[in-house]
Amino acid sequence: MDLKRCVRCGEVKPRAAFSIKRSNMDGLQRHCRDCATRYHLKAPPTEVGATGLRADVPQGHKLCTCCGEAKPQSDYHRKASASDGLHTRCKPCRAVEGRAGHLKRKYGITEAERDQMIAEQAGLCCLCLRAPAVHVDHCHKTGRVRGVLCFNCNTGLGLLKDSPDRILRAAEYLEGTRGSQHS
Repeated sequence: MDLKRCVRCGEVKPRAAFSIKRSNMDGLQRHCRDCATRYHLKAPPTEVGATGLRADVPQGHKLCTCCGEAKPQSDYHRKASASDGLHTRCKPCRAVEGRAGHLKRKYGITEAERDQMIAEQAGLCCLCLRAPAVHVDHCHKTGRVRGVLCFNCNTGLGLLKDSPDRILRAAEYLEGTRGSQHS
């Protein structure tokens, strides 16, 4: 069984023409590498040359499937499992998606919701009212988002373990009312 049929182009090709996919019974992708390249470049087969690359993409460049721009290969993260060894989306596009995905996964909010919170706070940290609000603050027990803070205020709350008692004792200490008392 040295041959396999590609589900996209229908051609029977040697097993070496298919990428590895361990979860499939035969251990290979269902489509051949050539079809995968055409799919990721989003180019019809007539636009793809013998090399498998679009004719309008200069040598040493790659077409980003997100923004549609041809960029130097250095603008892409490496990906060992890809046929050309590079991700299909450029670094800036992946960064934007990464930030949005982080907000959704960790806090359950979108970038628009975070931006609205910042606008409601006039762009400033809700604790110190001086520094720009850039870090989403949330309750570590419930996961509820409380607001957007500056780095220092967010770190301070974290170091005080989000404990109202500790924060009150710190405020009393700073005001000098707990001077020589020990707790």
